[in-house]
Amino acid sequence: MGNNFSKYDDEFKKSLVSMYQNGKTQTQLAREYGVSISALSRWIKLFSEVKIDDQTVMTAKQIKELQKRNALLEEENLILKKAIAIFTPHSNNA
Repeated sequence: MGNNFSKYDDEFKKSLVSMYQNGKTQTQLAREYGVSISALSRWIKLFSEVKIDDQTVMTAKQIKELQKRNALLEEENLILKKAIAIFTPHSNNA
């Protein structure tokens, strides 16, 4: 049996997640669309929406991207603070 792996785009994944959230079971979706249940479970975790407040809804994927961006910015901020400490004179004899 050859490799019949196909890459699914995010819109396809999101549409299956939406159908799952609207009542279809993972088994039904996997059978109907020819995807594995494990892939479908991963997509559900990734694309299920989280309500942040009354006007903000994000997916787990978006939250992870924000967390990575935040960690990068915190690291850059720490580097800049260290640079300021190095280049700022410590003497009050100006």
